[in-house]
Amino acid sequence: MPEHLSERIQLNNRIEMPWFGLGVYKAENGDEVVQAVQTALRVGYRLIDTASFYGNEEGVGKAIRDSGIPREEVFVTTKVWNDDQGYESTLKAFEESREKLGFDQIDLYLIHWPVRDKYLETWKALEKLYHDGKVRAIGVSNFQIHHLKELMKHSETRPAVNQVEFHPRLTQKELLEFCNEHQIRLQAWSPLMRGEILDHETIQEIAKKHGKSPAQIILRWDLQNGVSTIPKSVREERIKSNADLFDFKLSPDDMKKIDSLNQDRRIGPNPDDF
Repeated sequence: MPEHLSERIQLNNRIEMPWFGLGVYKAENGDEVVQAVQTALRVGYRLIDTASFYGNEEGVGKAIRDSGIPREEVFVTTKVWNDDQGYESTLKAFEESREKLGFDQIDLYLIHWPVRDKYLETWKALEKLYHDGKVRAIGVSNFQIHHLKELMKHSETRPAVNQVEFHPRLTQKELLEFCNEHQIRLQAWSPLMRGEILDHETIQEIAKKHGKSPAQIILRWDLQNGVSTIPKSVREERIKSNADLFDFKLSPDDMKKIDSLNQDRRIGPNPDDF
């Protein structure tokens, strides 16, 4: 369990990734995303998660360069979008992302969604990028157990990370267990369920008990489940508050109560239908 914001976890290829980071989905390219990333870096975040689909890779790169923090201290994730999947098109999309970010090397490159009949070829392109040293680690996003099994059957390299929708209404226990068993780090997107779960009486009650916000309770629950988490925000006070997770611990009873809120309910698309 991480004890402070800068703590890192070792991935299955021995690269270290921070447990906690900032997601920038829907942050507008330009001042909005630059300010959000710079705020996060000032607070102590060292993981920034973007994607070609978000349209803000330039702003993320600029914010990191202008921060004065050495590039090697900031872990940057981006993703290949569905329209660009396939072997050659993925290699081309990667170069475009790398150019927009302005970095020689990307820390983690993910397949954004498991596009049927495409993701195996896309993965071969990611393996090439990894073997060529252009990325430090490769992984996937929104992959179910059957996608992961199929991928591992046809590839040399196991994904280092699987980034999925994960929150108290979608606890994905079987997927978490499978990923742990195969040394694939699960990472939560939309951990706060776009705010929907924050008013739930169980979360409110646990928050009151610990003197913490409902968001802090849920993000702490992620970490205690061994799940890396990347809540998104562009607001300075929220970015600071989201990271204030390391001076309390949820009890086993707290964890069970939050687990019991599961309804297998998604707010994003189902990867099998997307």
